[in-house]
Amino acid sequence: MAILNISEIRDILPHRYPFLLVDRIIELEAERIVGIKNVTHNEPFFTGHFPDFPVMPGVLIIEAMAQTAGVLVLKSIPDRHRKLVLLVAVENARFRKPVVPGDVLRMEMKVLKRKATVAKMAGVATVDGAVVAEVEVMCKLADKDESGPAQA
Repeated sequence: MAILNISEIRDILPHRYPFLLVDRIIELEAERIVGIKNVTHNEPFFTGHFPDFPVMPGVLIIEAMAQTAGVLVLKSIPDRHRKLVLLVAVENARFRKPVVPGDVLRMEMKVLKRKATVAKMAGVATVDGAVVAEVEVMCKLADKDESGPAQA
């Protein structure tokens, strides 16, 4: 059962197809979140990334984990529609197993440190209970009008 469905996630994150990589949030606490990404053969990246053996690119697994972290940060901000969560650092990224079409990617992110506008989080992504990726990310909260040009 989803705590946040895709429509609610779209209200929180500014990402849109093909870069919205979180399908639902199944657990949400003050310092922890669990997101789900259903990996299908119809993903646009599979047409060019090892087409004969489709593997989800590691950088997109990290992006999906960072977006899950972004939901956690933005969900607690009252004026979140005027804010963005920007990824500012990726550390200790490890890829353990390939993620392929048909997999359900479970991304658990936990806050390690949080200051006024910066959060450092650690996460683990699993498929069927097996670890496929681990990462630490640092995110910065920014005003939309200060973050650069408007996005289409």
